[in-house]
Amino acid sequence: MEFLRVLEGIRTPFMDTLMSLITQLGDELFFMVISITMFWCIDKRRGYYLLSVGFVGTIINQFLKLWFRIPRPWVLDPDFTIVESAREAATGYSFPSGHTQNAVGTFGGVARSAKEKGVRIASIVVLLLVSFSRMYLGVHTPMDVGVSFVIATVLLLVMYPFFEQMERKPNSMYVLLGIMTAMGVAYLLFVSFYSFPSDVDPANLSSGTKNAYTLLGATLGVFAAFYVDQKYTHFETEAPLLGQLLKLVIGLALTMAIKAGTKPVLNALFNGHQSADFVRYFLMVIFAGVLWPMTFKWFAKISQKKG
Repeated sequence: MEFLRVLEGIRTPFMDTLMSLITQLGDELFFMVISITMFWCIDKRRGYYLLSVGFVGTIINQFLKLWFRIPRPWVLDPDFTIVESAREAATGYSFPSGHTQNAVGTFGGVARSAKEKGVRIASIVVLLLVSFSRMYLGVHTPMDVGVSFVIATVLLLVMYPFFEQMERKPNSMYVLLGIMTAMGVAYLLFVSFYSFPSDVDPANLSSGTKNAYTLLGATLGVFAAFYVDQKYTHFETEAPLLGQLLKLVIGLALTMAIKAGTKPVLNALFNGHQSADFVRYFLMVIFAGVLWPMTFKWFAKISQKKG
């Protein structure tokens, strides 16, 4: 808390606004957009890498939050103030930092796999700034940020070799995806059957349970997408600029439409049970990883004709 009080004392309106904008780069939305862009338009191997690091990191992050149940800094110290604009998004337990996990996993993954020096440097700068912003805003302690930083970095290093040899040894990917699925199942069993103490916050537990269904559905979707691509699709990411823009913008819009549009239908179908989120995210990933890539040859051809 001492370091957070030092940062509290040097805050300015300009820095508050700047850090509030930078911290948004650690949101789930940026993770999805960057991962999907990589998967569809640049290198699907790197896309699988970012998605897998993100999913595994989130499972670990959510497990640790519910296991340790450490309150946010302003709850630990009622005299401590945070930047108010950050309060709405700072839900759930404090340890470890989800935004840091996302930022290091996403931008660290880009830096690890990028060949361009400028991209690597820019990605590292962004992930460091996002990590710092969580402390500057007062929503996480250095321990929250540091542990997430280490976890994401270890995952980036440990998982990278699987994707380097993905084309030569696809069976190694099935092993990794099997491990990811087992982790997702284990986390779902944990939130469903573990006897949490009486001090657990019901809203945080409910959120953790929802995330368990979401992550398992998304992981199984990636597993299915990889299998279909290996056996049947073999889609290519290359296309002229117009084709890349068209497939990215239209594909992202359709993916978001599936995410939003199927929510009320599935909630009604499953009578409000959180397993609806399992189906919803599975369908999203199946669309993004199986169905939409089937159109890529068409986008490449139509953009060439227009050119």
